[in-house]
Amino acid sequence: MWKWEAEGEAKAVIVIVHGAMEHHRRYGWLIETFRLSGFHVLMGDLPGQGMTTRSKRGHVDSFDEYTIEIKDWIQAAYQFELPVFLLGHSLGGLASIRLLQQEKLKIAGLILSSPCLGLMNYPSKFLGALSVLLNKIAPKLRMNSGLTIDLATRNEAIREMDCNDTLYVTKVSVRWYRELIVAIKQAFTDVTKTQDIPLLLMQGGGDLVVDKKMVKTWFNMIPLSEKRYKEWPECYHEIFNEPEREEIFEYAKDFIISQLKSVGYIV
Repeated sequence: MWKWEAEGEAKAVIVIVHGAMEHHRRYGWLIETFRLSGFHVLMGDLPGQGMTTRSKRGHVDSFDEYTIEIKDWIQAAYQFELPVFLLGHSLGGLASIRLLQQEKLKIAGLILSSPCLGLMNYPSKFLGALSVLLNKIAPKLRMNSGLTIDLATRNEAIREMDCNDTLYVTKVSVRWYRELIVAIKQAFTDVTKTQDIPLLLMQGGGDLVVDKKMVKTWFNMIPLSEKRYKEWPECYHEIFNEPEREEIFEYAKDFIISQLKSVGYIV
């Protein structure tokens, strides 16, 4: 994991969890913007992605590998002795949800960015059934993910950068896919077990990767004392990479500041 300290006195710590296929280096703008706004940032690469070497690229034996890793990052953030906010994008959002359904952690608030609670495009019924069989006999067999750069964002600069990104994962294992499907189902099944902390869920209205209807369904189901849903109509999947990202950042920052004020941490 890596840490970036705030410019000046810090207000809180933001733990960022990236999405599928990607890695921490794609969050340079977001990290720097948080840092210049007075927040420490802590982030790593999830198992099987980015610069991690503990498991094969695009593969995990269990979805729990993600939640264990995120918990380690949160515990590292406690060392700053400041309020900690968890920000999870896509797969990182799903993993953050699963963690908070399994554990009770000292978190001041949760921000979800287009969380992976349903896919726009699933494999055919035949391939879905085949994946169940292959998960037993060849779990590390890798296939094209079906996700392309142009589905993620309208930002041409990001698209161009991604074309030359050697750390970007293009293939995922059968086990990875089956674990993802199970985790999505569990996120709904265990919705009432989710730790009761303030939630901001932001969703791209033009998302071509995640099914926004399923995201909204989950949001309506979750019994939290405080929750806020915001849809950005024109945005694709990666809202923090979209042309509107400065406005989106300010919205997220306002949520964080309001939580800090509500507990008397800042005035």
